[in-house]
Amino acid sequence: MSIDTTQTVRDIVQQHPAAVPVLESLGIDYCCGGGRSLEDACRKGNIQVDKVLSDLAAALIARPSKDDAVWMSSTLSNLADHIVQQHHEYSRRELTRLTALAEKVFLKHGNKHPELAQIRDLVNAIASEMSTHMLKEEQVLFPRLRLIEEAANNGTKPMPAFFGSLINPIRHMMADHDDTGESLRSIRAISDGYQPPAGACMSYQALYHGLADLEGDLHQHIHLENNILFPRALEFERVH
Repeated sequence: MSIDTTQTVRDIVQQHPAAVPVLESLGIDYCCGGGRSLEDACRKGNIQVDKVLSDLAAALIARPSKDDAVWMSSTLSNLADHIVQQHHEYSRRELTRLTALAEKVFLKHGNKHPELAQIRDLVNAIASEMSTHMLKEEQVLFPRLRLIEEAANNGTKPMPAFFGSLINPIRHMMADHDDTGESLRSIRAISDGYQPPAGACMSYQALYHGLADLEGDLHQHIHLENNILFPRALEFERVH
């Protein structure tokens, strides 16, 4: 299957969900930075385009995925519920655990590994930002999506929202995603790709393992919103 390198990364993952693990493994940002062309993303990451195309070709043949196809055709309400149940709950649970663990590891090993102070501060910042961000989605944006969808099903028009069009809160949500993505990239760089130093204690290893898992989940979380839910919601609002 041919991939056009001038396509945006976002378009590629929308059309070919099986591309996601390939992009993850190569460090190509398909969520926050999904608006770049594949060619530009490879240039930014100093990655050979031919290598990416080869890996994508193999993945698209070997592991087609139906997950994104399901969310492209589900109701907006069901997708929003899935994001809350699967990703918001995970983020809240893990960020509570990881902020405490980052503090513990810093206090024990920060004198020999000063980068742990930066990691602790970044984890705290992500936790604070994500907490506010998820509340805005759950209390403002997602209820509005449900209301618009319900009104359309009933053949009525919903009352105007205080924020106007959906594009207004969605722009804020996507800006938050960009900030979170930048913090995650910083943590990855500072931690040498989540590689603990030789002889690291179990807590140190657990912190890096947990941060790697968090990054993977947040990428999928942001992908579902930026690349599927938000574009579909804006189109739904336009036609209804």
